Amino acid sequence: MKFAVIKERKNPPDRRVVFSPEILIELKSKFKDAELIVESSDVRVFNDNEYLDLGLKVLDDVSEADVMIGVKEVPIDALIPNKSYFFFSHTIKEQPYNRKLLKAILDKNITLYDHETIVNDKNHRLIGFGYYAGVVGTYNCFRAYGMKHDVFNLPKAQDLKNRDELNAELDKLTIPNMKIVLTGTGKVGSGAKEVLDHLKIREVSVDDYLSKTYEEPVYVQIDVLDYTTRKDGRALSKEDFYVNAEDYKSNFMRFAKVSDVFIAGHFYGEGAPYIFTREEAKSKDFKIRLVADISCDIDGPVACTLRASTIANPIYGYDIHTEQEVDYKNNNAIVVMAVDNLPCELPDNASRGFGAMFLKYVIPAFFNNDKDGILERAKITENGKLTSRFNYLQNYVNR
Repeated sequence: MKFAVIKERKNPPDRRVVFSPEILIELKSKFKDAELIVESSDVRVFNDNEYLDLGLKVLDDVSEADVMIGVKEVPIDALIPNKSYFFFSHTIKEQPYNRKLLKAILDKNITLYDHETIVNDKNHRLIGFGYYAGVVGTYNCFRAYGMKHDVFNLPKAQDLKNRDELNAELDKLTIPNMKIVLTGTGKVGSGAKEVLDHLKIREVSVDDYLSKTYEEPVYVQIDVLDYTTRKDGRALSKEDFYVNAEDYKSNFMRFAKVSDVFIAGHFYGEGAPYIFTREEAKSKDFKIRLVADISCDIDGPVACTLRASTIANPIYGYDIHTEQEVDYKNNNAIVVMAVDNLPCELPDNASRGFGAMFLKYVIPAFFNNDKDGILERAKITENGKLTSRFNYLQNYVNR
C-alpha cells in the first residue's frame, strides 16, 4: 500500500498537513509494508528538506500512490481518477459550494474518505483539529479583549512559530477581573480550558459562578444541561437532549447576566435551541460584551455571530440595538471573534496532533482488514457511486 502526503492547493493557502516528518517515520516503523511519498510543497509548515533529512521520498508527481492524504478540499482539476483520497470535503451537509466537487469525485471513480466521517461504532469522531481550534480561539479571545480595551497587545497566533511561543505571549498578560463562561466539554472545550488554566484563571462551580462576586478573574465550563432545560420542566439525562433537542429551551441568560466574556466551544445540533437571541442581547441584564465564537454557526445559536471573520481581520462589532455589524470599538458593540479556520494559525502543533490521531485510528485499518469498520464507515464514494451510509446525498449530487 502506497500513501502520498499531497500538497494543499486550496486558496487561501493552508499550511497544515496530515503528517509531520516525525509521524511518517513512526508510521514506517509500525507498518513495514507501508510505502510513503510526499508531494513537494512550498506551502506546508514543514518544508521539503525536513522530510528529506529523515530519509523520506519527496516528489513533484505522486500519482503512483494508491491513497492520497490531504487536509482541505482538492481542486477538481487536481483530482487523479481511480485513487483513494482523504480530506475535508465539506459535502456531507450538502454544502452548495462543493456539490460540483462531489460530482467530480464520482465521475472520476474516486474513493473518498472524509476526515469528518472517521468515527467509531458509536458515531463519535476520532480525529480532527477541534482541540487546536479551542486553543487558538481562546488566545484570540484575549487578543480581542486587549484590542477593545487597549490594555495589552498580543501578536497574531499565525505570526508565532508554535504553541510554546503562544504560551510565552500569554505568560506576559495580567488578566483583569472578569467572569468568563465557556460552553462545551469536547475537544474544542478542552483546548479552550487548557488556555484558561495556563493563564491561571480560577475555575469555579456553576452555583458559585452564578451567585458570587470575585476580586479576580474566574471561569466556568458548562455543558448542555447547564444552559438548556426541558420545556416541560423534567430533569433528564444529556442523552435525552441529544435525541429530543427540540424539547429543550435555553436558560443561558442566567449566565449572560453575570458574564463579561463568552467562549463558545459547544457543538450545535439540528433542532437544538439557540443559546441566546438578538432580543435577549438587547436586555439591560445581558452583560456579555465579548464573544469568542469558536463553533462559528453563522446567524444561528449565538445571535451576534453575523458572519465568519478571517485570520487577517478576526474581530468585528455587533450593535445590540440595530443588530448590525459595527466597529468593534463602538460603545454598543459586542466584540465578536468568529474565525472559522482557527487551527490554520498554529499549523505546526495542529498538524502534529492531527497526524498522531490519524496514525492511531486510521492507518491500522489498512493493515488489519478494517476489523473495526473505520474505513467502511468513513467511505463516502466507491466505484463511482455513493456508499449506502451516504446515499442521502444523491439528490444533492443530482441538482
